[in-house]
Amino acid sequence: MQPTQPVGEVDVRTAAALAAGGAPLIDVREPDEYEEVRASGAVPIPLGDVPARIEEIPRDRTVYVICRSGGRSLRAAEFLAASGVDAVNVAGGTLAWVDADLPVERGR
Repeated sequence: MQPTQPVGEVDVRTAAALAAGGAPLIDVREPDEYEEVRASGAVPIPLGDVPARIEEIPRDRTVYVICRSGGRSLRAAEFLAASGVDAVNVAGGTLAWVDADLPVERGR
């Protein structure tokens, strides 16, 4: 994952509202992290798989990217933006999502 471009950022409450309205939410954590707990509606694409799976990511609307605490998702969002995707980082990641008592899913 090489090219990057600066991206915007939203807080978890904003991301939750947007995801509830149908906005794509991409979780770039590893599968075991995703299965433990995730933001409701998040689609798993581990960070290392993002370049190979970029065609699965919508280009016709803004995509929100989340990880554990915001670091990996920022890297993924910057890469996606450099690749022509309107990508936004979710600040604080899944930890902040859980702390805010927003809807989560567990298991497979």
